[in-house]
Amino acid sequence: MLKENFNDLISFLVVARERSFTKAAARLGVSQSALSHAIRGLEERLELRLLTRTTRSVAPTEAGEKLVESLGPRFAEIESELVALSEMRERPAGNIRITAGEHAVDSVLWPVLKSFLSDYDDIKVEITVDNTLTDIVSERFDAGIRLGEQVAKDMIAVRIGPDFSMAVVGAPAYFEKYGIPQTPQDLQNHSCINMRLPTMGGLYAWEFERDGRELRVRVDGQLTFNSLRQRVDAAVTGFGLAYVPDDSVSEELADGRLIRVLTEWCEPFPGYYLYYPSRKQHTTAFALFVEALRFKR
Repeated sequence: MLKENFNDLISFLVVARERSFTKAAARLGVSQSALSHAIRGLEERLELRLLTRTTRSVAPTEAGEKLVESLGPRFAEIESELVALSEMRERPAGNIRITAGEHAVDSVLWPVLKSFLSDYDDIKVEITVDNTLTDIVSERFDAGIRLGEQVAKDMIAVRIGPDFSMAVVGAPAYFEKYGIPQTPQDLQNHSCINMRLPTMGGLYAWEFERDGRELRVRVDGQLTFNSLRQRVDAAVTGFGLAYVPDDSVSEELADGRLIRVLTEWCEPFPGYYLYYPSRKQHTTAFALFVEALRFKR
């Protein structure tokens, strides 16, 4: 019974879509009489009329429309799954559009892509570097990369990076001249390199946490940027203190160009996630892309 219903339901969906037994029969590769017999059998088993037939047209009844609305997307999903499986026999190819912040691109995305793209010559990736919380659906991106706390709950999120922490850093010459802040509140007496928020247009309040106590400090200084690299360079040059991801200044800390302070107030937090709208079937290229980025502990 299940097999019989399944086949007849496919026939019904094609007839309802084509609004013609002649066109549906040609598409299915069966005779019109066989198709009409299948639909009639399905209607008898359901004890419902699914199609209204006239000499000129065929249209779904109210019950037929409800069946199309409920089953159509499910059969489309099955077809999409089969297409994806068939792609596995071929060379993966396709276009992938990603939006991500500057630090995410530098620290997580680009290091993986360099080897990934070498392995898959026919996959093309477009990256838009944008520190705003882009609506990936309306902007037609395949996925975005953001911190876990910034990902909407209705998105599928895949962790792609380790925990990291923020760091307050400055040049040795700066600390020799102005001293070392002992608490986050001391930053208000220092020259700090501000970051302009891309979404609200305001200045970012530096966020700290210690032993469960959260603290935000608004700072002031001679320079404001909306980019990471310039803030790091300004700190190295001695214009003030910068608040940046710790891995973005690892080289400068190692060679002594920068010194880190207030470390005990900068606790680690979950890193970056790749997110996308739904669990619907994606292309083989996208699935490979996600797997390549997936964080392996």
